[in-house]
Amino acid sequence: MTVAAPALAAAISGEATLPYPDGDFFAFESLLPANELARLNEIRDWMEHNVRPISRDFWNRSEFPVHLIPRVAELDMISPVRRQGHSHLLAGMVTAAIHRVDASFGTFFSGHDGLFTGSIELLASEEQKAAWLPDIYSLKKTGVFAITEPLAGSDVAGGTQTTAVRDGDNWILNGEKRWIGNSTFSDYVIIWAKDVADGQVKGFLVETSREGFSATLIENRIALRAVQNADIVLTDVVVPHFNKLAGANSFRDTNKVLKTTRATVGWQAVGIQMAAFDVARKYAVERHQFGKPIASFQLIQEQLVTMLSNAQASMGMMVRLAQMEDEGTTRNEHSAMAKAFVTKCMRETVALGRSILGGNGVSVDYEMAKIFCDAEAIYTYEGTYEINTLVAGRAITGIAAFI
Repeated sequence: MTVAAPALAAAISGEATLPYPDGDFFAFESLLPANELARLNEIRDWMEHNVRPISRDFWNRSEFPVHLIPRVAELDMISPVRRQGHSHLLAGMVTAAIHRVDASFGTFFSGHDGLFTGSIELLASEEQKAAWLPDIYSLKKTGVFAITEPLAGSDVAGGTQTTAVRDGDNWILNGEKRWIGNSTFSDYVIIWAKDVADGQVKGFLVETSREGFSATLIENRIALRAVQNADIVLTDVVVPHFNKLAGANSFRDTNKVLKTTRATVGWQAVGIQMAAFDVARKYAVERHQFGKPIASFQLIQEQLVTMLSNAQASMGMMVRLAQMEDEGTTRNEHSAMAKAFVTKCMRETVALGRSILGGNGVSVDYEMAKIFCDAEAIYTYEGTYEINTLVAGRAITGIAAFI
């Protein structure tokens, strides 16, 4: 795009309207058909009016705005691809838009929609789907996904210690899970446990009201503070055989879910980067030092351009990944590489944003500190940067660097 001399002069003087008010520098949103763009804008407007005004307060108090869940249900946002027939591109852009407003609220949405609902859509029998999905789609019932354990994170494939024992028409579950978001108030948790009979890790839909199930909030967290991350303990929890997911018979089956959700985390990281850019750009224009806005200084402009470049490069990779998902051509290494690269860009972007705000960058009152801290959780979950990098490395060399 060429800016004419008068427009350039006006821009320098601060008189012109910003040509990229929403930060969509390469017009990625124009790839959406009109109906999907309208849907994106509807959800974006809802987030701005309902979540942004309260997000910092709930984050500071480490509480989740559960009163908004029935109102989210009115938006009918769950399972946009499999149930509603929308594109993966719209689903990804919705995820980014939600996280651009509040990553804690976005984590609730992605956890219920992607990890939990996705597990049932991909791994449950038709009878199980008919029994569970209507209430899950309408958010009459909420759920989460529990795979990480106190002593098993990146090596959970072989290190799962939670056990499942078949007992007639039931299963008996024992063990612990850690970092399970919002499990303190969810109705269901999908528990991955090792069947002692064959050593295979299997999935179970567990009602949180069952005797022997407990979820305790993890205190003193610096990231995604509104998310109710909990330690789960299962002590002789009896689960009906019907609640054993029909298609969840080995740890390999989790990849059917995680391939998609790693891509979702990439979109989360795009949203976080755009949130940091929004705050940094506004601050740079309004903050005056040495008698002029700091946005007039060359180093600040370089930092802002780097932030937006990272975000747009990340968006470009995620757009292509979404197109491949719609084509059915993605592999685990594609989503792994995307998650690793985009979250690496995110870390630089939020650090630059915090720097632009100076001392104010460490105060949640200016929002950047919240964004900066939330990015750290996104960098780690759904596979660390290192593990996802090695998954991609295995694909391009044919040699595994980890077991």
